Amino acid sequence: MLVYPSGADVSSSTLRFLAEHLRGHRHAISSRWRRLSAGRQALLALVHLRMGHTYSQLAAGFGVGTTTAYRYVTEAVDLLAALAPTLADAVRTASTKAFVLLDGTLLPIDRIAADRPFHSGKHKKYGMNVQVLTDAFGRLLWVSPALPGAVHDVRAAREHGIIDALAQAEVTCWADKGYRGAGGTVRVPYRGRWKTLSPGQKAVNRSHAKIRALVEQAMASLKSWRLLRKLRCSTTRITALVQAVLALHLASSDR
Repeated sequence: MLVYPSGADVSSSTLRFLAEHLRGHRHAISSRWRRLSAGRQALLALVHLRMGHTYSQLAAGFGVGTTTAYRYVTEAVDLLAALAPTLADAVRTASTKAFVLLDGTLLPIDRIAADRPFHSGKHKKYGMNVQVLTDAFGRLLWVSPALPGAVHDVRAAREHGIIDALAQAEVTCWADKGYRGAGGTVRVPYRGRWKTLSPGQKAVNRSHAKIRALVEQAMASLKSWRLLRKLRCSTTRITALVQAVLALHLASSDR
């Protein structure tokens, strides 16, 4: 395989953040000498998440074996996933905000037609459903564990306990029509064709759409990590990957 210099649009502070945690992890487990330093392992993991490079490409670029590249990435991802905020953490943060935004997105996966549970009828493709909570400015607060793409948004929100948690904390939540019937503190637009709505209902729906538009900013931030644009790993690993990306995003936002 040919090797050439390349780059990744990730800040040096994010690299230092992950490298520091990897050093601490190595010390905690009394890890022996390794082929790559903690800083190089951090860079390898960031390149995988940000650029979506395969393990064979990483192995060639960093001068290690494919198995070693996989092991290094998995270790870093699991370490980061453990740092991601829980739903309880997100709700505590949300309780200090005026309101939150809730939306779902589909992370495309590499699957065949036989895998029906992963097929989203809404998006007409195979993927995993993740729920995203943001503040009023579209800044990420929390990302849910991944569910098969066939799961509808409102069902996913109920399974994760999002609706009940927000209701108990009395946090107002704005969501799209996919959450109709959710209840609690979730606010959705009026139902019906545009021409059948009253002037007041149309005004409410316009206002609702303007408020919810900011959630797209969070979705764009999430999918700027190119690995999430087309996942080719086991579906059992996707939750850890998403949580790792969330932890990195929040860490870079705080610095």
